[in-house]
Amino acid sequence: MGKHTEAALAMVSKMTLEEKAGLLSGLDVWHTKPVERLGLPSILVSDGPHGLRKQVNTQDNLGIGESVPATCFPTASLLACSFDPSLTEEVGRAIGAECRKEEVSILLGPGINIKRSPLCGRNFEYYSEDPMVAGRMGAGFIRGAQSLGVGTSLKHFAVNNQEKRRMMISAEVDERTLHEIYLKGFEIAVKESRPATVMCSYNKVNGIYASENRHLLTEILREQWGYEGTVISDWGAVHDRALGVAAGLDLEMPGSLGENDRCVIDAVRSGSLPEESVNRAAERVTELVLTLTEARKEVSETDLPDPADNHGVAVRAAQQSMVLLKNEGGILPLGKERIAVIGAFAKTPRYQGAGSSKVHALRVDTPLDAMQKAGLSVTYAEGYPLGTGASEGAQEALLQKAIRVASTCDKVVIFAGLPERCESEGIDRRNMKMPEEQNRLIREICKVSKQVAVVLMGGAPIEIPWAEYVQGILLAYLGGEGVGTAVASLLTGACNPSGKLAETWPRTAEDAPCAGDFPGDRCHVLYRESVYVGYRYYQSHPEKVRFPFGHGLSYTGFSYGAENLTKEAAFGDWIAARFTLQNTGTVSGSEISFVFAKHRNETVFGPELTLVGFAKTRLDPGETKTVEISVDTRDLGYYHTRIGAFYAEPGAYALLVGGSMEELVPLMTVELTSREIPQPDVPVEDFASLLGRPVPLPAGPAKRPFTAGNCLSDVQGVLTGRILASVIRRMAGDVEGKEEGQSDMIDATLMEMPFYALQTSSGGAISRGQLEGLIDLLNGHPCKGIGKLLRKK
Repeated sequence: MGKHTEAALAMVSKMTLEEKAGLLSGLDVWHTKPVERLGLPSILVSDGPHGLRKQVNTQDNLGIGESVPATCFPTASLLACSFDPSLTEEVGRAIGAECRKEEVSILLGPGINIKRSPLCGRNFEYYSEDPMVAGRMGAGFIRGAQSLGVGTSLKHFAVNNQEKRRMMISAEVDERTLHEIYLKGFEIAVKESRPATVMCSYNKVNGIYASENRHLLTEILREQWGYEGTVISDWGAVHDRALGVAAGLDLEMPGSLGENDRCVIDAVRSGSLPEESVNRAAERVTELVLTLTEARKEVSETDLPDPADNHGVAVRAAQQSMVLLKNEGGILPLGKERIAVIGAFAKTPRYQGAGSSKVHALRVDTPLDAMQKAGLSVTYAEGYPLGTGASEGAQEALLQKAIRVASTCDKVVIFAGLPERCESEGIDRRNMKMPEEQNRLIREICKVSKQVAVVLMGGAPIEIPWAEYVQGILLAYLGGEGVGTAVASLLTGACNPSGKLAETWPRTAEDAPCAGDFPGDRCHVLYRESVYVGYRYYQSHPEKVRFPFGHGLSYTGFSYGAENLTKEAAFGDWIAARFTLQNTGTVSGSEISFVFAKHRNETVFGPELTLVGFAKTRLDPGETKTVEISVDTRDLGYYHTRIGAFYAEPGAYALLVGGSMEELVPLMTVELTSREIPQPDVPVEDFASLLGRPVPLPAGPAKRPFTAGNCLSDVQGVLTGRILASVIRRMAGDVEGKEEGQSDMIDATLMEMPFYALQTSSGGAISRGQLEGLIDLLNGHPCKGIGKLLRKK
């Protein structure tokens, strides 16, 4: 029980059924409902997670309006490369301070979904392909924000690994993979940091919407993991409100102007929903409001970090996370040479993605300005256009000027990567390719200079066919508003690169383990690759890898020492894995160390190596430290579907340590004692056996009769569907205050939003009865449809 549990129970006991049902949905898009009669206030929630996105117009139901100025921190895809939970904690604390200033009680983040495919359009918001990394980094963020009395929302629970048809698709995944890969990060974050809320995802999991999935929301989250907080919906994710309440979904956001409140009341009165379920949800929401209201009082304004210092935090976070992928011949750090700086991103950098996380940055440091301030002798050429409307002649002129500038300088730094239109919430990438004009620019520059370094900007892996021709590559990912200062400090050696990849970079999208099953068909996406996600797959397919998980270079060197002892342990014990680490170079630096477990199971399939721990250590030149990483023996095994728990068979488990998967040395051998439980092997190729049920048949094009579960994309085969899409697109395009760069996301969202969600998100513009009329029209029943459309309700 929490500090305010008894007060919440007492308050709810005084509420009417109508008040309790009303409490389970938002007042509007961003506020919870108050119960003024009992003194329960309303609280404000706002988007995150790499900066506060508090909308100026809080009644904007589409979530596309301008937001208040705030610090834009590096996105999760970059922060993960620090492998430093204390850094995400510092960022969470900094954002929490801005939330306090803006009277925001809940920040909607962090997102810790697994990077199943490099093409997921929202990967820049997520940390890693590995659940331990995602869970621990997310836990750090939660601790930081909540230390200031600001609640967080751990999202998106669960198995939300694509944007294509995200509100309708069913992720078909076997139970073992579900627990080992897609739930483990959430389990870690829940148990380590106790987030105030957990946000359910839009999608279905094995045929059941996450918003009404009792197995996820109650049996796993609450009963197995002991979560005591509040479960909220993603915005518009509620399909059947009464089923959601019964399953464990406490708070629906945004509000539905009372429509779903009435559904809950009707379900209680009809006997299909026990009032006790409503009471439990109302108690959790009440306790959430009371807890966060009181927490703001417990952390005084004088104890808050100064938001004016947050730009410096954003810079440091980027500096400690960016990854030096290649440094042939020591082209970096730069010195007193004449430097050609080429690429439009040098003046207009990519520093965040598009969608609900887009921050109205207070300021943005550009790489070109920062390099000049650092004292470098630079000459700039644009090299390529930022937009898509430039003529071939204009592009050629930019290219030729860049070649001329490069030919007159000693070294060349090219800024390249993915345009904003390639990465956004609501849209998956079609491939991993950069714009061809950028690839051509790099190839042509390499013909006139043999001293070329590329700074890559983008939120996810990119095809880089020119990698062998350049001497240096610095990966900036999406570095936040301090990206320019961070890049300049790393290029000049003022800071030593220490980031390492938290995801594998395949050569092409076709090399990903899920390539044949992403993004699925109209209704289902099959997780046929099972547990072989990321490095767990690529260990057996090194030819498909451009840069492996954990790869990252430094301007210094490190050596590892380990005694490779044997230690006995029982399953469930924690083990102290110790080794020595020495800085063998001439400059100070930080080294990220990884501990992997290796064990051959004769009957159960699984990856050869599994990450079981990591740490980051700062060392001066010549300094040696003893490093200790705690390893949970439960991480040595797998999820045993017969006993419904993690399990490791008795035997010898090798632990290996190193600075990357490419350079591991024996650390110790663990002789594990554990009860013996037989587990016949199920071949990963037999997906039906893994699922324990028949594989869903491929879904063809949508046909009449259409239902509220269809979307605009489904009905483009009928005239009324095309007309409806045109009208709704025009309405969205006319929204005042719409943020620049969000149009593609808005269009994709509208086209793939189920009709029931479109109606509840309309802010009252479409009633439930009118929605039924629209569906009648789509199904070829104009008389019935028009009659319903003319009714007010």
